[in-house]
Amino acid sequence: MHKYQFSYRPEIDGLRFIAVLLVILYHSKINFFNGGFIGVDIFFVISGYLITSIIIKQNIENKFSYSNFIERRARRILPALFLVIFICLPFSYILLINEDLNKFGLSVVASSAYWSNFLFYYENLNYFGTASEYKPLLHTWSLSIEEQFYLIYPIIFLIFWKFNKKLIILIPISASIISFFSAQMGQNLSMNYPFVEPKTRLFVFNQ
Repeated sequence: MHKYQFSYRPEIDGLRFIAVLLVILYHSKINFFNGGFIGVDIFFVISGYLITSIIIKQNIENKFSYSNFIERRARRILPALFLVIFICLPFSYILLINEDLNKFGLSVVASSAYWSNFLFYYENLNYFGTASEYKPLLHTWSLSIEEQFYLIYPIIFLIFWKFNKKLIILIPISASIISFFSAQMGQNLSMNYPFVEPKTRLFVFNQ
């Protein structure tokens, strides 16, 4: 077997199960699983591993196509996303009023365009706060990040692959370092400025 060939890994399905279970238990408000949202991080790691495996394998076989790659990702994600949006529409229309309903409409557009993580960020929303209960599509923030990863990561990978394959290892190392310091800076900012008035936001969606 070629060293770059990848076979089915049953343990990955096991990790998926654990990740889903942790998130479900967290949202069930079971105190012992207060850190259950780490399941999202597990999904990100799994996704990175699988996508890298696919890109390497197809590049070795000279079969990789960026457009086909994006198309396959869209066909896997969009049907389920649109189904969730379709189910949320009537309930949101009945249960939400005024500004909450307006913001739901914005979240429908943002989630469909893989931009909901930025929308919710600039709405200054506390994911763990009570207000999040009025955001039916709040969970799509992680889906948007994943899709942004699908769009950008292959391009960066292919650049390294073309010029120096040995430097590909720098991608996860650099991403880890940048991610760590960005998270630390974000945490410090949120502690120093826990509440931001709407007028200070970069984008104002509602007046």
